Amino acid sequence: MLDYRAEFDAEVALEGGGELRARGFRLDIPHADVTEVEVTALLVAALAPQRVERAQVRGIRILAEPHPPAGRTPVERVRYVELSHVIEAGLVTFPGLPGPEIGPHLTREASRGVYAPGTEFCIERISMVGNTGTYVDSPYHRYPDGTDLAGLPLERLAGLPAVVVRAVGGERGVTAEMLAHVTVAGRAVLLHTGADRHWATPAYATGAPFLTADGARLLVDRGAALVGIDAVNIDDMSPATCGERPAHSLLLAAGIPIVEHLTNLRELPPSGARFTAVPPRIAEFGCFPVRAFATVPVEDPQT
Repeated sequence: MLDYRAEFDAEVALEGGGELRARGFRLDIPHADVTEVEVTALLVAALAPQRVERAQVRGIRILAEPHPPAGRTPVERVRYVELSHVIEAGLVTFPGLPGPEIGPHLTREASRGVYAPGTEFCIERISMVGNTGTYVDSPYHRYPDGTDLAGLPLERLAGLPAVVVRAVGGERGVTAEMLAHVTVAGRAVLLHTGADRHWATPAYATGAPFLTADGARLLVDRGAALVGIDAVNIDDMSPATCGERPAHSLLLAAGIPIVEHLTNLRELPPSGARFTAVPPRIAEFGCFPVRAFATVPVEDPQT
């Protein structure tokens, strides 16, 4: 068995002023195929209690060392938390967009004439817009030359260390002030507004919570890996905004995927979970449903 370390150069800006620069910095890592996003998050965690405003790592080199034979190696136990809505025929996700049409392409009855006796299959088909259910926005959704679904790197979508920002029952807009003391570098920033309780009702799109422009700008500047929200849109859809979409524009211009229509964020701790929301690899497509979920460590009673 091997233990792994990452060796890299780093530049870190601390909240309240001050910078750190390191060459050949080493950190223990959980596996050999660790991503740049994971290394950044591990570096930020290692610097606690110092609060990091921005962190950048480069030149990562993975080192393997034999694991000491003595003692028992604990196995991490996790629980899974479902964070996506169920997609059903006719479901209206976003006002004005059609719900999915779901039906059989090949029924079980019809398949019996194709396969051997006692063997049958059902093949379904679905017609829907990409903005259905819980879905991810790629930069291509906003910008014609942006990265599409097929180009989104997995390190921006899978196994991300998550930070949950509680914004339930307060102002509609999640502002930079509300995010100022949250460590976001290399993390999936999940905005818990509680709006998912109105899912699939007219109230879901009325006076919905959103991320403000200054909040989005802070997340870009501090290096968030992904941003999600449990509401109808990450932007304000009020008529007074005249269709402006600053959060989409800022985040997607920076290559930060957006996941909208999350649910069940109340089940996650403020930090410590890992978030995953991966769409199919579809070229020239901007949005698509995801199976969003989180894993939360469970303490081993034997340790």
